[in-house]
Amino acid sequence: MAKLLQCTLIQAELALAFDDGVELYLPLDQLRAACPCAACQGEPDALGRVVRPQRQVGAGGTTLRKWVPVGGYALQLYWGDGHSSGIYSFDYLRSLAA
Repeated sequence: MAKLLQCTLIQAELALAFDDGVELYLPLDQLRAACPCAACQGEPDALGRVVRPQRQVGAGGTTLRKWVPVGGYALQLYWGDGHSSGIYSFDYLRSLAA
């Protein structure tokens, strides 16, 4: 797995640089829409069906306030409306850029 070297906010994009030479530029609105937490994407019920919740992004919801590394594999993003439960793995972030 590639190691994250740098993470920088450039206007309305999050720029990521990895030690394998990959650079990603991800729009903040795309990142918020792709939040992987259960409150945003839903979670399976007892029969394995995923129930998708009604998502509401509050004021400032696409404003990135800060990010925190999670181990050596992910970032936790903190949004302007207080949402912060999504853990974005580096593999997931790479898939969003594809």
